[in-house]
Amino acid sequence: MLTIKSFVFNPVQENTYVLSDEKDACCLIDPGCYFGNERAILSDYVEQEGLIPKILLNTHCHLDHVFGNKFVYDTWDLPLHLHEKEKPVLENAPAAGLRWGLPFENYRGELIFLSPGDRVTLGDNELTVLFLPGHSPGSVGFYCEAQGFLIGGDVLFRGSIGRTDLPGGDHDRLLRSIREELWVLPDEVVVYPGHGEATTIGWEKANNPFLRKN
Repeated sequence: MLTIKSFVFNPVQENTYVLSDEKDACCLIDPGCYFGNERAILSDYVEQEGLIPKILLNTHCHLDHVFGNKFVYDTWDLPLHLHEKEKPVLENAPAAGLRWGLPFENYRGELIFLSPGDRVTLGDNELTVLFLPGHSPGSVGFYCEAQGFLIGGDVLFRGSIGRTDLPGGDHDRLLRSIREELWVLPDEVVVYPGHGEATTIGWEKANNPFLRKN
């Protein structure tokens, strides 16, 4: 069984997730730690809990989700897993950081590409890669069917959806991703988004104003 720990990092208030199993293996998803104290919070949690980092995952590569990639790689020697279509987004992240007044040093290590339907394993636990483009070209979610949760990045929020005005965004594609990939999940599935509080598939079907059928 996986334990989910979340942290809110950087000026954009991004959710970073650490998933750990019963044997203390863990994966780090979208490390957004920008400031030194945020990097310390993340590493202190891993150390204090006795965790063994195994995998580094990005749901997508907008700057607020990748600030900490290099730190994670330098600290635990974890190569980055992402969808291939996010490679140019990752490469552009430092330029975006300068525009936002948030300069940072980008990850430059090995890239391991994820494909829809891939299984990410952590001990006896499994996450299925869902392809959810629209917010960015290669957005993915990590779905744990056994426990009924999704780490969804910036695709679906409580009462809202991801923005599509950034390079590579596509509003119609985002809506299609949600309806074709997420609405087929059980209503009780908990969605842990890239910003804000968790929600459920059922609540969003009934209440999300961006996705109600006219």
